[in-house]
Amino acid sequence: MDGTAPMLQLSGITKRFFGVPVLKDVDLCLRAGEVHALMGQNGAGKSTLIKVLTGVYAADGGRMQLAGEDIRPGSVQQAQALGLSTVYQEVNLCPNLSVAENIFAGRYPRRGARGAWRIDWARMQRDARALLARLNLNIDVTRLLASYPVAVQQMVAIARALNGRSRVLILDEPTSSLDDDEVQRLFGLLRQLRAEGLAILFVTHFLDEVYEISDRITVLRNGERVGEYLTSELDAPALIGAMIGREFTASSAQRAPADVQTGTPLLCARGLARRGQLEPVDIELRAGEVLGLAGLLGSGRTELARLLFGMDRADAGTIELQGRAIKLDTPTHAIRHGLAMCPEDRKAEGVVAELSIRENIALALQARLGVWRCLGRRQQQELAERFIRQLGIKASDADAPMSQLSGGNQQKALLARWLATEPRLLILDEPTRGIDVAAKQEIMEQILALARNGLSVLFISAELDEVARVSDRIAVMRERRKAGELPGGSDEQAICAVIAGAQA
Repeated sequence: MDGTAPMLQLSGITKRFFGVPVLKDVDLCLRAGEVHALMGQNGAGKSTLIKVLTGVYAADGGRMQLAGEDIRPGSVQQAQALGLSTVYQEVNLCPNLSVAENIFAGRYPRRGARGAWRIDWARMQRDARALLARLNLNIDVTRLLASYPVAVQQMVAIARALNGRSRVLILDEPTSSLDDDEVQRLFGLLRQLRAEGLAILFVTHFLDEVYEISDRITVLRNGERVGEYLTSELDAPALIGAMIGREFTASSAQRAPADVQTGTPLLCARGLARRGQLEPVDIELRAGEVLGLAGLLGSGRTELARLLFGMDRADAGTIELQGRAIKLDTPTHAIRHGLAMCPEDRKAEGVVAELSIRENIALALQARLGVWRCLGRRQQQELAERFIRQLGIKASDADAPMSQLSGGNQQKALLARWLATEPRLLILDEPTRGIDVAAKQEIMEQILALARNGLSVLFISAELDEVARVSDRIAVMRERRKAGELPGGSDEQAICAVIAGAQA
């Protein structure tokens, strides 16, 4: 395979946003008849590289060649015309159209005078059936796409991508919403397309999938290419080391596990699961305990947090709060039971930029009180000023717009929002992402202080050193499952060993 001429060759690709480099001289070599995995942590540059390749962004530097010819697609349409097709994590088709219409949308076969004005429905349906037959899928192409499960919709998206002269198929997290059987069906298709000579770029966070389907791996870290490897020559620990920037071997804990209260847990979840997102998970938290949740992006960390806070509904499992069964169907239910959550994406799901700091801090407490017990302006002001002092939020005054705060101070304001509800359990999903070192340290110290005062904390972070430093116990997630549990004091190497597939 090494002697095969590249189908796609990227050399020295550079991309900047507002002067900040996001991709730095990245190389990628993709061969025909190969599944090539593109790996890296969140923010490594994978999505940006794909968008440069497919014409969403223009590269600031570098060279792209397809079958030996220089290319520079200026739009998605130009990339598709060249034979570069992309299927994204979320099926971005039209559920209110038929399967055939989705496959041919924007390029319907036509007939009539000069073939320019009438859609040839019979030909479109016939050609759609032929395309799906190539994928070993026999379905009614006249039915609405929405009537089929996500796995079938994903196959339809691939059929659309292959409709034409596709030479490169890019799959961006295609298995994130599929169960195990559906993943195997997709992999069967990829093996078939690989045998037909298609070049496939496969982006995933699931290590098992990399080793099952890929021939070669390119690893990105912080916008730079770490290296290209034959999958057969790079084991899972070495792959994780390349992704996070540290070599490691399995080792024992460096300090004794912290003492944990005995008796009835504050919260106990058994068999909690959601189809396509999380396999059944058991988890317990005790009063005053920090339970770290570690794992690579896509391992199921955030999915578990969302189920515990009622942001998504579980398909299976039970939740008990101090020994009493409860249902957490919505965040409102969770708040009323004394749960709180700072979400992973503070800009999209946390910060209300148009409101003041005071209004942002008061939001969760107002939700807990209900619509008939409104917090007055004076109560909001006292609440906001108290937490501004307590958490050291740097702001001119409580009525300043939330958008004026730095990332670290926005995160502190979100923490204040939930502390105002006096929760029993605080779920923190990536609370230190995107903030400076000083703000990180302050927030970590606050988390530990809260736990010392009896608050239970579920702490999620991609920074394994953070998880190791603050946690009394560490639950390790892998491939949407709980892979194992480690005692407090376990180091990064021990966590990585479990992520890589060793027993905890």
